[in-house]
Amino acid sequence: MAGADGDDSLYPIAVLIDELRNEDVQLRLNSIKKLSTIALALGVERTRTELLPFLTDTIYDEDEVLLALAEQLGNFTMLVGGPEYVHCLLPPLESLATVEETVVRDKAVESLRKISHEHSPVDLEVHFEPLVKRLASGDWFTSRTSACGLFSVCYPRVSSTVKAEIRQHFRNLCSDDTPMVRRAAASKLGEFAKVLELEYVKSDIISLFTALASDEQDSVRLLAVEACVSIATLLPQEDLETLVMPTLRQAAEDKSWRVRYMVADKFSELQKAVGPEITKNDLVPAFQNLLKDCEAEVRAAAANKVKEFCENLPEDSRETIIMTHILPCVKELVSDTNQHVKSALASVIMGLSTILGKDNTIEHLLPLFLAQLKDECPEVRLNIISNLDCVNEVIGIRQLSQSLLPAIVELAEDAKWRVRLAIIEYMPLLAGQLGVEFFDEKLNSLCMAWLVDHVYAIREAATCNLTKLVEKFGAEWAQNTIVPKVLGMANDPNYLHRMTTLFCINALSEACGQEITTKHMLPVVLKMSNDQVANVRFNVAKSLQKIGPVLDSNCLQAEVKPVLEKLAADQDIDVKYFAQEAVSVLALA
Repeated sequence: MAGADGDDSLYPIAVLIDELRNEDVQLRLNSIKKLSTIALALGVERTRTELLPFLTDTIYDEDEVLLALAEQLGNFTMLVGGPEYVHCLLPPLESLATVEETVVRDKAVESLRKISHEHSPVDLEVHFEPLVKRLASGDWFTSRTSACGLFSVCYPRVSSTVKAEIRQHFRNLCSDDTPMVRRAAASKLGEFAKVLELEYVKSDIISLFTALASDEQDSVRLLAVEACVSIATLLPQEDLETLVMPTLRQAAEDKSWRVRYMVADKFSELQKAVGPEITKNDLVPAFQNLLKDCEAEVRAAAANKVKEFCENLPEDSRETIIMTHILPCVKELVSDTNQHVKSALASVIMGLSTILGKDNTIEHLLPLFLAQLKDECPEVRLNIISNLDCVNEVIGIRQLSQSLLPAIVELAEDAKWRVRLAIIEYMPLLAGQLGVEFFDEKLNSLCMAWLVDHVYAIREAATCNLTKLVEKFGAEWAQNTIVPKVLGMANDPNYLHRMTTLFCINALSEACGQEITTKHMLPVVLKMSNDQVANVRFNVAKSLQKIGPVLDSNCLQAEVKPVLEKLAADQDIDVKYFAQEAVSVLALA
């Protein structure tokens, strides 16, 4: 036994090696996920001398296992003895950063970036920076793409001669023969620019940016657009016009719709980065062109930015620019042939009313809102209705009420249940804005109709909707308008509708208060305890449990307790269970 005890310290590594060589991927994956435990058992010295070399040698596994390994190694600093030994983690991570599977490489780069901060400046130059160079000049494109993500983390902390080498490596990768490498370099261009000194941003980064933005591959050009935002924020205003704008103008008119889409998608950020003067002179015409683009995806991305773009315009000329340049394009988009474009516009157009004020909204925007409320696409109508509060603040909702009603009714009866569900969610908001008289006259019947919808999710949402309406309009309104109709459903031949009565009572009892619950709702619930359907009976028990806290103790003892006792002796097992649960929760035993 003594001999066996002596080998105890080797046991964890032996198990790991066995499991890592096992044919079952799941076992190998589990052992990788337990790496930190094994490293703790081995101690820092043996983790460095045995475990890490072993892991470095075994990197030829399934991607899933390698991904777990790359993630684990990023958290290994303390397990190899702290920051002074953190460089021991570089060999396995370097190997992982060159594998074929992108997800594994990305995770390895993420872990390398994480541990780079734990290197001292000396270690960074001795160990980390040579690794970046090796990756950057690797034969396979996989290692060169990984290198792109590592330049920015080591650049700020190395000497000026090493900095010059890093810049040279980055320049080489930006003009690499392989599109995947150029794409990786373009995606990190903005991040790298942020750590560079301004003189090198002007001398190096701008020329790289211009080259990447006119690359033959559209996947590279669109990533250059993203970098444009970062570069524009770094440069002084006077240099923007000469260094950045020509490239940006070119991107906004690129022959590939993907690049134009990226410009539209990043438009608000670009606008903030270049400032008000360039926005007025350059971005306004560019935005107009994007709103009129021949590709629907580009128009939709630009339409999404309309409100944000208008908000960020310089105040002194905001209204003029919107009225003369933006609004004509918006008017055309309202009747666009593509529903995604119309839907994108409908989700933001209401926000223009707060920017343009009451008179312009009534004269120019109101006709557009009304047209969209009659659109054949339900998403467009829904987006308008869901943003009504913006208009309500400016012109009041009465202006829209006549057109609103047919749109709401159509959506409320739409064949797609998700559309019906969405309109229910806006009902309390609409009710608050339209007022109780309008609601009672026009919308009350809709709310009641939803309670008997054939889709359960609609019935459930309609029940919650009633509670919110009662909170808005008060218990007296509920007693006169809602409660009689809900209680009337207790005699419905369809048991699902009878159950909806119980769900409504559960939801309404608290909002309506003790008097209405005791006087009007409780008798109906008690009467339903004799229902033929067991599902209804056990829901009676659940309802009594729910409304019990609202009732006074006399009522509980005299009326509720006998009914629950009767249900507790029911033949159906579920009815018994819920009745007994209600008795114990209400402490009636």
